[in-house]
Amino acid sequence: MTHDIVQAGIAHAGVMEALHRDSFEARWSKQSFLDLLAQSNVNGWIAGSTAPMGFVLIRTAADEAEVLTLAVGMPYRRQGVAQSLILCVLKWLKESAVEFWHLEVADDNDAAIALYQSLGFSESGRRAKYYLSPNGHADAILMTKQVSNFSSISDRTR
Repeated sequence: MTHDIVQAGIAHAGVMEALHRDSFEARWSKQSFLDLLAQSNVNGWIAGSTAPMGFVLIRTAADEAEVLTLAVGMPYRRQGVAQSLILCVLKWLKESAVEFWHLEVADDNDAAIALYQSLGFSESGRRAKYYLSPNGHADAILMTKQVSNFSSISDRTR
């Protein structure tokens, strides 16, 4: 399933703050998003241009990129929103000559881990007790994908 995805700008900072607040224990402020979006090496995308469902924010440096945050609103989870965002960014990264894409995910977020693995990300490390979680703390699983291996939506099965 694909979703309407638009490039995010500073006008989306409030939407990103609201979606982030509903998704994470450690919440980012609108000013945090404004500061990040003002950086030339930070890019974001919003799924759902009329009714925002989710967003992803990435930072690039040389031939690498990292997910700064990805959030999907509660009513839109398990509807392919995160997958659509990731596939959109993968296409953009490949066109931008980025070779490696890195991200972190809480070890108690089974759905996200399964999604990232299905899209070709593999575990590259861990950070103990990195995230606040309802149960105290969760480890961060570091994951990496070689962007040049991405060719199309069929890449999901690799």
